[in-house]
Amino acid sequence: MAWTQAEVRELKEGRYMLIDEEPCRILSIQMSKPGKHGEAKARIDVRGIFDGSKRSVVFPVTHKVQVPLIGKKNAQVLSVTDTEVQLMDLETYETFSLTLEAEQKGQLVPGTDVQFIDAMGKRKIMKL
Repeated sequence: MAWTQAEVRELKEGRYMLIDEEPCRILSIQMSKPGKHGEAKARIDVRGIFDGSKRSVVFPVTHKVQVPLIGKKNAQVLSVTDTEVQLMDLETYETFSLTLEAEQKGQLVPGTDVQFIDAMGKRKIMKL
């Protein structure tokens, strides 16, 4: 299991939650007051970590949501081609390849360290 559960009232901006099986970073949370016959609701705006798309959801504050377990790790760049970059995890010495994104071209140099995020079986370079 790559996630835990939390109530909506426990979530904070900058943390993560799962929407449609996609790990997302919380951009903003607006809480409404409870009505005469209803409970308080929260509107949550998020951005997908891996797909970059914005999403908005509304849940009661007592609703349980899935929170992904996200690992932030460091890796060393081993090689860079036109389409992918090969990295070595500095903790486990595991080597793996990631597709090279357009904004990363020319910035990654073999021998340098980068920070990557590991969530739900996917990886992405976060800091160069």
